[in-house]
Amino acid sequence: MSTRFFRSRFSAPFFLSSVIRNLSYISHPPSQIPHPTSHISYARTSLNLITRDWVIIATERASRPEGFKVTAQRPPLPPHDPECPFCPGNEDQTAKEISRIGSAGKWRVRTVPNKYPALSFSGERTRSSTGVFRSMAGVGIHEVIVDHPTHNMNLALFTDEEMTDVITMYWTRYAAVRKDPRIEAVVLFKNHGEGAGTSLYHPHSQLAATPVVPTQVRLRMDEAIRYFDDTGECLFCRTLTEELAAKDRIIIEGKHFVAFQPYAALSPFHTWIFPRRHMASFDDIADQEISDLARVLRSLLAKLHYGLNDPDYNYTIRSIPTASQDAEYFHWYLTVIPRVSRVAGFEIGSGMYINTSLPEESARFLRELEVPKP
Repeated sequence: MSTRFFRSRFSAPFFLSSVIRNLSYISHPPSQIPHPTSHISYARTSLNLITRDWVIIATERASRPEGFKVTAQRPPLPPHDPECPFCPGNEDQTAKEISRIGSAGKWRVRTVPNKYPALSFSGERTRSSTGVFRSMAGVGIHEVIVDHPTHNMNLALFTDEEMTDVITMYWTRYAAVRKDPRIEAVVLFKNHGEGAGTSLYHPHSQLAATPVVPTQVRLRMDEAIRYFDDTGECLFCRTLTEELAAKDRIIIEGKHFVAFQPYAALSPFHTWIFPRRHMASFDDIADQEISDLARVLRSLLAKLHYGLNDPDYNYTIRSIPTASQDAEYFHWYLTVIPRVSRVAGFEIGSGMYINTSLPEESARFLRELEVPKP
């Protein structure tokens, strides 16, 4: 044995630390040694079966639902902005209109090509590959859906009829775009507020159709297929059945749609709206279901508006890729994500989420909140 090894193993600091550690083991087995933060407890670490995300529901850090109210006030906007390309009278500032609800002079909702599209409408879906470097032509469709003619209007303050017009336009454009043979997936989404990514204040939504199936969509499909193979039933239908039975995360029950916060909600007030009827594709929705979805979505947005002081939010419709319209294993739904918290280093580094609100408490807060009629 070398002198250096002997000194390192039996020097006073090493010897004392060994004794202290062994004494700790005598009073506390390794698994029970008190930790400086052992008083902190988490209600649960929950698995979202649909997304396969693990979520830490951090009750010790949780805020009461009222604590997520936005304190900043939005700047006041006029009902008409002569510089806004989406305001009535400025129709010549957009590209040629694709679709409209209402007359030319008194439209209620209109769709136009995005002036700065993420994808190019012209071209074919071609691939190239050199070793590990692979690419595809950036073809696709990117449209803007102008939700309302009034510049300072907010979807949360829409009437049910006005929201029905918006959902009807979503359906019209989705059904048309999915027929393009170059398109694999269609994404309908809305950004409300700067924190959610909006660049124009006039109320509008967007449609983006891609030449590939996005990875996030494919992962959800894979999990749904696995569950269907194991159980013979749709994971989404089963989730809705069990959430309705549990009741404590339900926010709004409509005749055809249900709004609820999932058991493993990824972030505060993260909400799903599921159709009661099994439908893999959004364009399978029927007229009476469009009206009910409009009412449920508008009611949910109104509760967020009055309960959290008009927070920034995103919502998106998650539907099956265009080639799998009649799948038994998938079930389209709408996701609403209020931007009342931020993704930080832990989420980026681990791929897990920390939710500092209890889904049951947030759902109860919204469920019991009374809002003015539009």
